[in-house]
Amino acid sequence: MSLTPEILTASSEVVARLRRLDVSFATDEEPWFTIDGVESPRHIGTDGSGSAFVLLPSQNVLYVSSDGRAGIIAESFEAFIQLVVAHPYWRDILKFSGGGDLAEMRRAAKALETTLDDERGVNEAREDTRGALALAEADDPVGALYEAVAASDAIVRATDGSPFTTLFNRFSIDDNPTPRNAAA
Repeated sequence: MSLTPEILTASSEVVARLRRLDVSFATDEEPWFTIDGVESPRHIGTDGSGSAFVLLPSQNVLYVSSDGRAGIIAESFEAFIQLVVAHPYWRDILKFSGGGDLAEMRRAAKALETTLDDERGVNEAREDTRGALALAEADDPVGALYEAVAASDAIVRATDGSPFTTLFNRFSIDDNPTPRNAAA
């Protein structure tokens, strides 16, 4: 049986652990964006910045950032949870993707892992979440993230009709001293 939002939210302990990884399963009541071709988007959660996670009819997970960026980040809800557990800093992997370069994303992931503030707490949340959900470790979560964002065809619009931009950002870890030093 595949992991669904309903199965996950049935466990308050798992939901609490995922909050430590910056995913909340509380949803916004007031829509602040639209998705072309999707009449009633299924909001499944938010993050600390107020950005939204949406489960599309295709079962892909769409991330809509509060700063005007959007894209599919996982092929399924289970792949989304695997990504969050493996790389809770996945947004920074996209930020430091060098415009969508997979090698740069892998480099960023490696550097960001070494800069975790609470490595022990994150590792504990990872292990506990995987155990509680019988969740397999993803084979290549960075590669899957890259593929999902690169193939993303969802068009998200602000309430004024302007389209959101891609989740890939132009920065590399060389543009920021903390991950740059960690990669050295």
